[in-house]
Amino acid sequence: YTAGLPVMMSRAVFVSHPHIDHVGGLANLLALFEKLERRYGMKLVCDNRLDVVFPDLELFGAVKAITFGKCSGYNPKVNIAEHTTCDGVIYEDENIRVTATHNRHLNEDGTKGYHSYSFLVEAEGKRVVVSGDVKTSSELDGLLADGCDLLIHETGHHAVCDVLEYAREKGVKALRFIHHGRDIIENRADKEREVASFSEKCGISMRICSDGDFEEI
Repeated sequence: YTAGLPVMMSRAVFVSHPHIDHVGGLANLLALFEKLERRYGMKLVCDNRLDVVFPDLELFGAVKAITFGKCSGYNPKVNIAEHTTCDGVIYEDENIRVTATHNRHLNEDGTKGYHSYSFLVEAEGKRVVVSGDVKTSSELDGLLADGCDLLIHETGHHAVCDVLEYAREKGVKALRFIHHGRDIIENRADKEREVASFSEKCGISMRICSDGDFEEI
C-alpha cells in the first residue's frame, strides 16, 4: 500500500504455512483493508470479499482476534471467506487458478493432516510455481511436471547452487530466489555472480530478488 500498489484489487490471500515469518504481516494486511473501507469507503474489488486460504483455521482465528478484537458487536466490514489449504485446486475464478501440494517442511507424516504447502498459479496461459518453504526442491516435481514459466524458490533452507541445478534439470524458463537464508545474506555479492554465471551458461533467466522487486512474465 505504501509502495502505491492497488491493494483493494485483492481477491484472495494464500498462506503456505503458519510460521511467523510467513504470516506475521497478515493481521496488519487485514487491518489495512478494514481501515481503508471504514475511513475512506474503499471496498475490495470482489464485492468487498476476501478469500483467505490458510493451513490451520484455528490459528487463523487467532489472527482475526488480533486484527479485529473480541468486543461484542464489532463486525468487520470486509467479508472474509475462510478456506483450509489442501492438496488440489484451492482457488479458481475467471482469471486465475491456484493449485496446492503439501511438502515436508514441517516434518509431518499426514496423520494429522498437512500444514505446509507449495503453489502453482496459472493465469493467461502462464504457469508460476511458488515453493513456500520446502524440505527438498524435489517436492515441487508434481507442480513442475507440465513445465513452468517462472519458479519462485526460497533459499532460506537451501544452498543456491542446489536450486540452480534443480531449475536447470526441470527446464524452467525463469528462476527467482526469495526468502533468503545465510547462503545469500552473508555472501550476497558472491551469490549474485554465481547466479549470473550459471544463468549465462544454461540460458535460463535467473535472479536473486530484493524487497520491492516486480516481475512481469
